[in-house]
Amino acid sequence: MAETVSDDAAVRKALRSLMQRQSVLRTQAAKGKEEETSVYQLYYAFRQPVPRLQGHQILAVNRGEREGFLKVTLEMDRDQALICVRRCVLVPGGGAAAFLRAACEDAYDRLIAPSMERELRAALTEQANEGAIRNFALNLRPLLMQPPVRGHVTMGLDPGYSHGCKVAVVDPTGKVLDTAVVYPTFSKAKRAEAIETLRRLMDRYEVTHIALGNGTASRETEAMVCELLRQKHGAAYMIVSEAGASVYSASPLAAEEFPQYDVNLRSAVSIARRLQDPLAELVKIDPKAIGVGQYQHDVPEKQLDEALSGVVEDCVNAVGVDINTASPSLLQRVSGLNATTAKNVVAYREENGAFTSRAQIKKVPKLGPKAFQQCAGFLRVPESKSVLDNTAVHPESYEAAKALLALSGYTLADVKEGRISDLPERIKSYGEGKAAAEIGVGVPTLRDI
Repeated sequence: MAETVSDDAAVRKALRSLMQRQSVLRTQAAKGKEEETSVYQLYYAFRQPVPRLQGHQILAVNRGEREGFLKVTLEMDRDQALICVRRCVLVPGGGAAAFLRAACEDAYDRLIAPSMERELRAALTEQANEGAIRNFALNLRPLLMQPPVRGHVTMGLDPGYSHGCKVAVVDPTGKVLDTAVVYPTFSKAKRAEAIETLRRLMDRYEVTHIALGNGTASRETEAMVCELLRQKHGAAYMIVSEAGASVYSASPLAAEEFPQYDVNLRSAVSIARRLQDPLAELVKIDPKAIGVGQYQHDVPEKQLDEALSGVVEDCVNAVGVDINTASPSLLQRVSGLNATTAKNVVAYREENGAFTSRAQIKKVPKLGPKAFQQCAGFLRVPESKSVLDNTAVHPESYEAAKALLALSGYTLADVKEGRISDLPERIKSYGEGKAAAEIGVGVPTLRDI
């Protein structure tokens, strides 16, 4: 009878609802850990009603339990729960009421309570994981969409104590021009020597921007940079997040890109490039290593990767990619391209020189008509004679775009010179529906163009 009560869907539904409203999560130090100091001390005597639990608390408790520091229980008023079970099972005035009451108690204590506790904790964990992944995605987007500081020779500084401050100078396209290691925190003499070394590098390569990593010894290095800039008027510096730089510099991708440089110097190159083009540099790093969320190692890896890859792809496609300067890491994030076709694009570019039109992209090996249709609108070709090849307008809509310009009294030359800022107003006053009908497209496509 207890098993029959336990298997009853109505009993479980009623209990589930009651536990979600009234149960309390209680944690205490595991046996033998009471006197031990740890990051979980906050949870050594912790009680919180389930409806008021925060996602970060659930993930912290789960980790503490997994590492053997915490003992976790879900407390529920037994009398309340038994009333809930009996209400679903007992028939008023039945002759077997006492027997059924005993069966209900046995079912709750032995079968239902442990099962419902596991179920509720699993549901709470799933909810917390979804919240953590959502926060990751939310924080990653503004980081990737930071405006680039293009067109300047940039010096990247990766600060440090014992191993010194690593220095890399890169040209406006991100190519490494020179590297060095200086020791500004060792002594006054070493500091003066470091300033002199950096000044010589700045003079030699006409450096105008300095990107300074925000890690260990960042403040001491910043003081040195300020002293240096008093001698070098016209240059400026910015503190850049170096989260994930060490992960990237030790990765196979960095080894393939900079086989001739030491691991420490690669991170200085990455810091310099992060100032020049954050999106292009950060796509090379595993999103989990960028450090924009919490408990990234506790949430389901597959779900996290899918969410973060979606954000990266969304950002890349939102701003477009210069096909003549983009790395394979950036290109493979474009809709329609994958790791193989991205490498083929770069190989074709190296062999035949810069792309001069979007149509030329079709000549890349293994990049078929379908892939071209998907990726063309996101790839920019600044070197093309047609200004539309350097916009987000898809080749399929070129004729419609030209008709729209003619309708508004503009030409392609106006697009090139950036003289079409009032195009939306002109179309609105003309009538969107009327303009769309005249150029032969739908209203949503008209708005995109």
